[in-house]
Amino acid sequence: MPERLGEMFVDVWTPLILLWITVLPHIYMAPKNDTFVLSTHAPMELNGVSDQQKVLNRSKRGWVWNQMFVLEEFSGPEPILVGRLHTDLDPGISRIKYILSGEGAGTIFVINDKTGDIHAMKRLDREEKSEYTLTAQAVDRDTSKPLEPPSEFIIKVQDINDNAPEFVNGPYHATVPEMSVVGTFVTKVTATDADDPVYGNSAKLVYSILEGQPYFSIEPHTAIIKTALSNMDREAREEYLVVIQAKDMGGHMGGLSGTTTVTVTLTDVNDNPPKFAMSQYQFVIPEDIALGDPVGRVRANDRDIDDNAKSSFDIIDGDGRDIFEITTDSQTQDGIIRLRKPLDFESKKSYTLKVEAANIHIDPRFISGVPFKDTATVKVTVEDADEPPVFSSPSYLLEVHENAAINGVIGQVTARDPDGSSSPIRFSIDRHTDLDRQFNINADDGKITLATALDRETSMWHNITVVATETRNHSQISRVPVAIKVLDVNDNAPEFATDYEAFLCENGKPGQIIQTVSAIDKDDPRNGHFFFYSLLPEMVNNPNFTIKNNEDNSLSVLARHNGFNRLKQEVYLLPIIISDSGNPPMSSTSTLTIRVCGCSNDGVVQSCNAEAYVLPIGLSMGALIAILACIVLLLVIVVLFVTLRRHKNEPLIIKDDEDVRENIIRYDDEGGGEEDTEAFDIATLQNPDGINGYLPRKDIKPDFQFIPRQGHTSTPNGVDVDEFINVRLHEADNDPTAPPYDSIQIYGYEGRGSVAGSLSSLESSTSDSDQNFDYLTDWGPRFKRLGELYSVGESDRET
Repeated sequence: MPERLGEMFVDVWTPLILLWITVLPHIYMAPKNDTFVLSTHAPMELNGVSDQQKVLNRSKRGWVWNQMFVLEEFSGPEPILVGRLHTDLDPGISRIKYILSGEGAGTIFVINDKTGDIHAMKRLDREEKSEYTLTAQAVDRDTSKPLEPPSEFIIKVQDINDNAPEFVNGPYHATVPEMSVVGTFVTKVTATDADDPVYGNSAKLVYSILEGQPYFSIEPHTAIIKTALSNMDREAREEYLVVIQAKDMGGHMGGLSGTTTVTVTLTDVNDNPPKFAMSQYQFVIPEDIALGDPVGRVRANDRDIDDNAKSSFDIIDGDGRDIFEITTDSQTQDGIIRLRKPLDFESKKSYTLKVEAANIHIDPRFISGVPFKDTATVKVTVEDADEPPVFSSPSYLLEVHENAAINGVIGQVTARDPDGSSSPIRFSIDRHTDLDRQFNINADDGKITLATALDRETSMWHNITVVATETRNHSQISRVPVAIKVLDVNDNAPEFATDYEAFLCENGKPGQIIQTVSAIDKDDPRNGHFFFYSLLPEMVNNPNFTIKNNEDNSLSVLARHNGFNRLKQEVYLLPIIISDSGNPPMSSTSTLTIRVCGCSNDGVVQSCNAEAYVLPIGLSMGALIAILACIVLLLVIVVLFVTLRRHKNEPLIIKDDEDVRENIIRYDDEGGGEEDTEAFDIATLQNPDGINGYLPRKDIKPDFQFIPRQGHTSTPNGVDVDEFINVRLHEADNDPTAPPYDSIQIYGYEGRGSVAGSLSSLESSTSDSDQNFDYLTDWGPRFKRLGELYSVGESDRET
């Protein structure tokens, strides 16, 4: 009890004592002798007393004061007295005037010019401005002459506890791992107090927790929040709201306080193992399920989250470890059991698996506890399904000789129905793989026979597909590839590898090799080719040539003598028999052409025909070619010259056999209106009778007198179009002035329903005098030539 009374005494009287100590020195600011010296400068003359005399008679100063204090937020019925200014030169006859200038002078601070008392006229806030610098001066009241130099001093605003602590960055959010030990750092908060941190305890803060115990604690002076309870489990409670208080005056009674909240979230650690939702799973699947298809899903729940909840699955035991596999779904974290190998209901109807789920990321702090894994049993039941036939082999390879007999059996495929019903099987060949229909198959036993003759040299391999179909269910089909290799037989005779042509020099020597030849054989014997060469029996004693078999399946042809002359015989033909080593052997006769040529002394062939031998020595083949080229060039030049001359002398008279109107390209032909559906053939406007034998010129306008035709107005709607066209055609055929070089036709009929008249300017004239084409020259350079032509025509008629 006494201790409690002592604490109460301290809490109550300590603030009052501090306030008394703070305020008491400022209630009366004048010194003991009521003087406040403004300056210590040299003596000044006052009231007729010299400076020297004033120095000798100066009164002793009490102190020199350069700062004053005033309490902030002071409010009372009268202005508060801050201090009093006084000078030793004041004789007390009221001739001195005190002047105050500087910050707040005249508004915040006012001085009594007679007594020097300074009053604060407004409430002051230290947090807005903590001190004011002012200047005081004493002057003569009558003359305003300074009695002393200006003296600068400071008025400081004394702080009081009028601001509560504030958490500027609040509210706060923090995280801490679950299961943390006591004293684990959570976060740090900070509060600020606008009061003076130097003077008194107004800004001395102490932190405490109002809400959040017993889970968290806070350091009173550093504001560091720590865990106060161990093994907090996120799975039990994930979030905590902590209320923090900051109190000034060192936390004593009467201090101001501020609060903030700290939301603490427990982060997850891997402290929970996975757990299967069921201890045993059962799945039923058909036996014809495809490889890789899912059989079922198993789920292992984990109270942790994110990476701590990820698990891997594995089949650790059971009779189906080789048949099934399990993978992890990255989205749902389920274990997906898939088929790895084909199922056969007739062989095995069920499987048992032991599946294990284990965490991927393990926290070593919790390894000593329960194992972070779990197991479950999975039973898979296989249902019977109607399966397609199964071939005895996934593929077949058959061999057949190319001379095999038609309809002969070359091989067999077999298949069975794996179901218990054992349906009969029928076989067929997919004809898309045997377009030439070279093979057949027995539908009942699967024997493949030959339908057409084979030729290994044409195609060595044949790939067909055999189809097996159940007779009871035609939808159950299986296919198998069958490769047929055609074996070689010796059915092709060897022959020259190419068409050889040998050259024999006239100045050759006896025994000289004329040509070396080799042979090819389309067959492919197992031990390779071996060829025999010989001459025809009647050519064995050939006086000109002989042969020599080499060891590399080649043959050398040699000359028996010299002195060959191409003038006597230019070409020799040497038949050679080529035989292979097959069973039975095949042979053929190939002829080697040997041409006699003229050669140089070192054996280089120069010419191989008799004509070249009789040419003059000074004229070579190249020179002959050059001469022929020159002759051809001259002939071409002559032909071009004659053609140009003939074109230049072409007469300007139009012949009967060349009607230029057939070659004129028509532009801007006027149509027959909107309802004219048939084009006008210009050929019908030709005059088949001619014009009295007159042949008009191509390059000038005809000289006939122009006989104007009666202009036609728009034809009434009742007139037939065909009749109108015939009339106009008759006029065109009998008009002697119709220009052959103008293909423009005039139509006076614009079609039924058309309100437009004729657009032709040619038929609008009524006499020769009406024809005036001078306006064409005003249309620009494109119509200048046309205007000149018509002007010439008018001048001709006038003359």
